[in-house]
Amino acid sequence: MRPGPGGCCYRRPVRANGCVANGEVRNGYVRSTAAAAAAAAAAAGQVHHVTQNGGLYKKPFNEAFEETPMLVAVLTYVGYGVLTLFGYLRDFLRHWRIEKCHHATERKEQQDFVSLYQDFENFYTRNLYMRIRDNWNRPICSVPGARVDIMERQSHDYNWSFKYTGNIIKGVINMGSYNYLGFARNTGSCQEAAAKVLEEYGVGVCSTRQEIGNLDKHEELEKLVASFLGVEAAMAYGMGFATNSMNIPALVGKGCLILSDELNHASLVLGARLSGATIRIFKHNNMQSLEKLLKDAIVYGQPRTRRPWKKILILVEGIYSMEGSIVRLPEVIALKKKYKAYLYLDEAHSIGALGPTGRGVVDYFGLDPEDVDVMMGTFTKSFGASGGYIGGKKELIDYLRTHSHSAVYATSLSPPVVEQIVTSMKCIMGQDGTTLGKECIQQLAENTRYFRRRLKEMGFIIYGNEDSPVVPLMLYMPAKIGAFGREMLKRNVGVVVVGFPATPIIESRARFCLSAAHTKEILDTALKEIDEVGDLLQLKYSRHRLVPLLDRPFDETTYEETED
Repeated sequence: MRPGPGGCCYRRPVRANGCVANGEVRNGYVRSTAAAAAAAAAAAGQVHHVTQNGGLYKKPFNEAFEETPMLVAVLTYVGYGVLTLFGYLRDFLRHWRIEKCHHATERKEQQDFVSLYQDFENFYTRNLYMRIRDNWNRPICSVPGARVDIMERQSHDYNWSFKYTGNIIKGVINMGSYNYLGFARNTGSCQEAAAKVLEEYGVGVCSTRQEIGNLDKHEELEKLVASFLGVEAAMAYGMGFATNSMNIPALVGKGCLILSDELNHASLVLGARLSGATIRIFKHNNMQSLEKLLKDAIVYGQPRTRRPWKKILILVEGIYSMEGSIVRLPEVIALKKKYKAYLYLDEAHSIGALGPTGRGVVDYFGLDPEDVDVMMGTFTKSFGASGGYIGGKKELIDYLRTHSHSAVYATSLSPPVVEQIVTSMKCIMGQDGTTLGKECIQQLAENTRYFRRRLKEMGFIIYGNEDSPVVPLMLYMPAKIGAFGREMLKRNVGVVVVGFPATPIIESRARFCLSAAHTKEILDTALKEIDEVGDLLQLKYSRHRLVPLLDRPFDETTYEETED
């Protein structure tokens, strides 16, 4: 809520996609009247404290999802329509052996069976994905730091196969790795500590934790993770994806209800499906949608029997890796407490990358970790390692040690990897006697705000929260997915482009991941090339360009209308 006339509070209406819809609405963008009033008050020398959502938020929560311009949406559909028509034509030519068939097909004696390879996803792979396949799976041959070296490759059969030329593309600016705090490097204290442990323990453990694969290093790591998160206990796993997919089935089952955000990661979706629990989806970051499902669950209970649900588990992420949005955690916790549900928080992208001390979205909002029942995260991003963790009450962790498939059947974390995590986490916590960790967190926050603001000034449509280091730049049209990736690589900038099925079919995008390792010079170079390619491919779709920062007070919620 925000203070209304007379000092009262009113709730800001929210659109279905989570965008605030108060003030003037034009072409899907909102001009905030509250922000304008605040700016006027500041100009008059009057400063008032603005309470967010009835006191749930201690600072402004700014996210933007500008609506797709109508012409762009129509042209995107037309583009996919043309590609689909040509795809069917090429399938016809392949069927009659006029064009060589490279894709997997059923054997002749199985052609009367139900098709194994002929679903739509395979059609998409054959006729659309293969056209731009050269933008993915590029092999790098260096540390995934601020710059990387990429092995050059060529294709002579329209991307069905590749051959390496033997050349190395040196010093490519890396805008795609999840190296948020810059710990993915081959020099420094982390590398030295990992090398020392490698000499002492070797590489592999060759056993599970329950047998003879439980090292003192694993115990040290779990105590450190629990201390870092502010919870009673924690458990580490060898794979981040399996941390979700194998632990959710251990927590819920038949007779339980899972309420899942519609944009949750595939690992959460798989874990929910494997659990056997009933799954219901709420609109992304939309608290009205979540509350309605909670109310219905309480009132109606299970289908047919109307018995109460055994458990209700809410699944959310800290930062959504394709949208760049941050979960509205204060509101989720308020609803969880109100309706006596459990909360499972996936902090894969937010741990280390958000909050004044790098402790994730809980730290970012200044909340109590005890309000989150299951805290999950990965070591693959901010810590420059691999694996994942679950944190929470001691009873929860003791239960998972004996019931989680990842704990019982999976091989333990490699000792050098454990040491990489321990050393980087101690650095973030300041236990190494330096301020390097704090400086990296601050540098990442500065890089994020600077990069997002500059892209908006250029006129691109940028999704997500202003504090999210995941920055989606909307491309929309299928032909521009490949063109953007290729043109950026020509300019020595490596980017990740994303399309269906990772995103809705008409919401293709480029996704930038900021890092504390990026200097201002590196970001300015990347921005210059992005601006140039944006003009070349006509990607500047936004109709609400940010007013450039001048020597005056600036509010990022105010925009200048631009005519088409």
